[in-house]
Amino acid sequence: MSRLLIAFFFTATLVAQSNKTMELPFNQIPQAEVAYSSGNIVKRMVDGLGYRYYWATEGLRAEDLAFKPSEDSRSAQQTLEHLYGLSEMIVDAAQNKPNVRPSTFSAESFAELREATLNNLEEASKALTGLTEQQIAALEVVFESNGKRTAFPFWNMLNGPLADALYHTGQIVSFRRVSGNPMNPKVNVFMGRNND
Repeated sequence: MSRLLIAFFFTATLVAQSNKTMELPFNQIPQAEVAYSSGNIVKRMVDGLGYRYYWATEGLRAEDLAFKPSEDSRSAQQTLEHLYGLSEMIVDAAQNKPNVRPSTFSAESFAELREATLNNLEEASKALTGLTEQQIAALEVVFESNGKRTAFPFWNMLNGPLADALYHTGQIVSFRRVSGNPMNPKVNVFMGRNND
């Protein structure tokens, strides 16, 4: 085998491996759990959010990120930063950890922000898998800021950060449509995977 051919195969292997490691979660909703346990139901809601977020943010351009519907509203970029903060709250509550404010995370790029948000949702999904009603009831939403700690029941996670994240993901879908870059029309949120 010639050196050129060996170099080609080596380069192709490296590209394939780097593409594999860059694959983000939630390009489709994972297989449903068999049991309808409390944890699995909340997990499925997080999975649905992850799928919606993945496709709402796939292929966003600089002009999409800068778009805002009015002068006094958030831009898409600012909305995505807020969504990252919500994903932190979701994963912290799922892992029964306090959500420490202010956040120490600062993304260098949109790609990093998107990856971190999706990874948070994936970690939350894993943490919730199979939890019983009693285990879910024992979870709390805890905020820590400047030495002060405030705790709320897990119910607040459902109507608070989780519902809010779905709401803001829908805003991104709307914003990108108005900025001339609509979401992939093959996305099927009912099935949790894209149509062929």
